[in-house]
Amino acid sequence: RQALEEMRALYERNQADVSEAKAGRTDLIFLIRFRHCCLLRNQRCVLAYLYDRLLRIRALRWECGSVLPNDIQFHMSAEEVEWFNRYKKSLATYMRSVGGEEGLDLTQDIKPPKSLYIEVRCLRDHGEFEIDDGTTILLKKNSQHFLPRWKCEQLIRQGVLEHILS
Repeated sequence: RQALEEMRALYERNQADVSEAKAGRTDLIFLIRFRHCCLLRNQRCVLAYLYDRLLRIRALRWECGSVLPNDIQFHMSAEEVEWFNRYKKSLATYMRSVGGEEGLDLTQDIKPPKSLYIEVRCLRDHGEFEIDDGTTILLKKNSQHFLPRWKCEQLIRQGVLEHILS
């Protein structure tokens, strides 16, 4: 915001000096050019900042899943939340289009797994959780389970489960 306010002030001063330079004050041309260079620099800084935020928001989709935690969403603008939702939909459409009928969840294994099953501890009550063989497991706070990694990764990222390292 400070950079934008500075840019607005520089632009207004330049507009005033340009009209005077057109009237014959050629000594203002160097000052106008200097302010213009300052405007371009600030523009590059603001664009770099916005691009960095965009990359961080994109990374949140891969780290947190399709639902943003409230504390993170609170610090985002409406436009950023809208961009996140459009990116989420675009990624979901792509994942459904590859990998056959069920699609392919690219967000599952961010890092290659060392084993197919992992031991997890439930950090909060979550309710029933069904795995592929039809078994239903009740995820209660402080309960420990030995589950398929790919079924747990999303819950681990959401903070429901914790991977227990032996």
